[in-house]
Amino acid sequence: MNLPHSSKAFPCRACQASVLVVVLWVCLGLVAVALYFANSMTYELRAADNRTSGLAADQAIEGAARYVGSFLQNYATNGMSMLPDSTAFPCENVAIGNCHFWIIGRHATDSSATDPAFGLVDEGAKFNLNYVNTNFLLYLPNMTYELAGAIQGWRGTNGVLPMNYASQGYYEKNLPFETVDELRLVYGADMSLLFGDDLNLNGVLDANEKDTTGTGQVSPGLFEYTTVYSREPNFLNVNGVLTNLVNINTASNPRLQRIFATVGISSSYLNSITASRPYAGLMAVAARCRQNGLSDSQVAALCTNITTATGAYIRGRINVNTASTTVLTALFEGLNNGDESTASADAQTLVSYREQNTNNLSSLAWVYDALGTGNSTLRRLERGDYITTQSYQFTADIAAVGPNGRGYRRVRFVFDISNGFPQVVYRQDLGGLGWALGDKVRRKLLADNLP
Repeated sequence: MNLPHSSKAFPCRACQASVLVVVLWVCLGLVAVALYFANSMTYELRAADNRTSGLAADQAIEGAARYVGSFLQNYATNGMSMLPDSTAFPCENVAIGNCHFWIIGRHATDSSATDPAFGLVDEGAKFNLNYVNTNFLLYLPNMTYELAGAIQGWRGTNGVLPMNYASQGYYEKNLPFETVDELRLVYGADMSLLFGDDLNLNGVLDANEKDTTGTGQVSPGLFEYTTVYSREPNFLNVNGVLTNLVNINTASNPRLQRIFATVGISSSYLNSITASRPYAGLMAVAARCRQNGLSDSQVAALCTNITTATGAYIRGRINVNTASTTVLTALFEGLNNGDESTASADAQTLVSYREQNTNNLSSLAWVYDALGTGNSTLRRLERGDYITTQSYQFTADIAAVGPNGRGYRRVRFVFDISNGFPQVVYRQDLGGLGWALGDKVRRKLLADNLP
């Protein structure tokens, strides 16, 4: 039997279709919301991962600072004449847990390198802003007479030129510099003078840095050549016991004779060496000893136990074993009244000599050997207390990355061991200067952490 067809079925089917469409739209909306929140959570996860990696890198830097302190405690309580090499003191891509750190150093001679060197930086190889005078400052790269005078005026009350700091909203300090960064406040010190081409202060010319000289070589600013930390103790640390050095200018002959006997020098040399007193510095002592035929080891042993200075600390000397050619040239040019050719030649002579005689640099006698009797620079060095072969302050410019090469951090530490133990005297966050480890390290990190 055929049932009658109802026309009411058609509206119901239309309603059902409408409901289906609405449900599909609701489902699509829910899926879209789910995808949105899933994507948002992905970004949150990545941000959390980066944050965790950054925290891990922070802790890696703290561990690296302890690593540096431990090394200095064990090997440098009485200073270092040379910076340690990579075999004795690894500074590149050092693992600490699942993080890695680098200690950014300086190339000894290669100023055209595009990737940084790794190691400690010797603060004793720089001019001390609190003790250097304008005669030497004037011969640093890009230095002006006005800026050299302003530096001297900032730290004292008898500046070469009067400076109108009041127009800048502050006044000159008339006290010693506390940090090198204080140069930013000195009248006439702009960014190009302070940083040079090296905007991230890693010692090389990176791809994003302007080559102002057109030579392909980095042209550093004043930050590279100046310090406020260099000082030497006028005492020795012998197994934790501090012993004052003996002043050769004032000590009695019996006292000096005991020292000669202790270091293995015949007393027959005593009268000849003491006849030249007073000595202005250890360079004059080393030269006199050399003229008397004493060996490198004998001169080093003697100069380790004597001094020509008074006071607990000696400030402002430059470590001739580690100073750059630029610093040595400026020092010698100041001593030679602006004779650039002589200063440059003598500086290069010393750099070449120390590269070829790395095992004979324990005393200033090597400077006498390198320059030779009668050299004008040598004569002027003997008249003052300008150089040394020991350093007690070192910068550890530590950069670190966390797990999977993420979370880049960079902090600069300055360590001082002149009290007989390593002490952090300055800490500065340099992360804001950007990537400083060079392209080679960046490419290696990317390759090692590809999924």
